[in-house]
Amino acid sequence: MKAISSIQIACILGLLSVGIGAFGAHGLSEILESLGRTETFETAIKYQFYHSLAILAVGIIQLKFPNNRILGWANSIFLAGILIFSGSLLVLSLSGANWLGAITPFGGIALMTGWLLVFLGINKEKKHFNP
Repeated sequence: MKAISSIQIACILGLLSVGIGAFGAHGLSEILESLGRTETFETAIKYQFYHSLAILAVGIIQLKFPNNRILGWANSIFLAGILIFSGSLLVLSLSGANWLGAITPFGGIALMTGWLLVFLGINKEKKHFNP
């Protein structure tokens, strides 16, 4: 994923985090409470928002290192992690389909992998970071 795409995707994901979170708090609160999934819904939104910010930060770093493919991969993996982790929790929260809980850890692994790739991508460029 290139820098500008990363930043644009982060903006869309951030917008969706706020919108879906607000809709959940106001429009879906009764449904979430009846299913006992308010905390699950909130966890999904928190992780989506945190990793939207991660994609934004990596996108900004990519502006300095546009040829660093590891950072591009990190953002792609973050996006996949958001879709799998937060997406499965959101659907689980609203549908009660508990089998989706088996998919969620794969999203978590993707998010952790994204962080590892950010570390490796920055490590590759450490000679360019002068105090």
